[in-house]
Amino acid sequence: MRTQAAALLLTLACAAAQAGPKAPPADLSGLWTNVTVTPIERPAAFDGPTTTEAKAKAYEAANPQAFASADIDTIGGRQTEWWEYGGPMIRIGGQIHTAMIVEPADGKLPYTSAGRALMEAKLKTRTSGFDNPEDRPPTERCLMGGSSSSSVPMMPHWDNSHYQIVQTRDFVAIRMESGRDPRIIRLGGALGPGGHAPAAIRPWAGDSIGHWEGRTLVVETTNLNAGEAFKSPQPLYISRDAKVTERFTRVSAGEIVYDFIVEDPAVYAKPWRAQLVFRTSKGPLFEYACHEGNYALPGILAGARHDEQVAAQSHAAGK
Repeated sequence: MRTQAAALLLTLACAAAQAGPKAPPADLSGLWTNVTVTPIERPAAFDGPTTTEAKAKAYEAANPQAFASADIDTIGGRQTEWWEYGGPMIRIGGQIHTAMIVEPADGKLPYTSAGRALMEAKLKTRTSGFDNPEDRPPTERCLMGGSSSSSVPMMPHWDNSHYQIVQTRDFVAIRMESGRDPRIIRLGGALGPGGHAPAAIRPWAGDSIGHWEGRTLVVETTNLNAGEAFKSPQPLYISRDAKVTERFTRVSAGEIVYDFIVEDPAVYAKPWRAQLVFRTSKGPLFEYACHEGNYALPGILAGARHDEQVAAQSHAAGK
């Protein structure tokens, strides 16, 4: 009996050894940054989707100089103290990309006329609507970072473009430096409408479910939050009904290629695709302590009340 049991165990062990262990997915864990001088749309400085090393070096050197000399802020302000700008152009597979957008081929966002109107209307509200706190964007209310780096898809901003990724068997969590709510990506869920949360549930970064295709993490995000539809620094609008499909591929110890497709018929004439590179960062990842000492919102509303009082006095005086 013992001999038979031992023989059975030996047979199972041999079969397992022949089959080999299941290849583990790539480890995306770590601290990353996607800061780059490459813009989302192809600038006039380039006439094609890729460029040469010499032209890239010149562009990388010129961009921070132009930014630093711009009349954006004064000493002690964000520009001089903690804005992150510059960084290398996007290099993937030996090619230097001139824009984050790789499809369409012209490197431009394929807005419909209605979609561009939505974007411009949202841009205009950032300089109007001062009656209530609820009129102000999430960044001023300290709800989220209010930029491209704090939601989906994850693109660099002028500041806080750092991410901490923690990976387990069942989840991948992404803590974004800009904002409070981490993204929780559920692994193993079926892609498609049946695998997502009900339409009424709309987290700040949407509802994300993912699976592994070889060593690439594929993530589908729906249920986007309308409060995060507008993204900066480049005016960008992605509606609450969009679907974003992301692909994270760790190509080396120090790099993740981040590829995503935005499908949003309410805004764009066709889907568009972009690529970025996440590079390892020494950090640290600073606390997003927005509400502590946040004088912006009461100052903005108080300033609007002051302007209204001045206008009322001027009207009463017949001026």
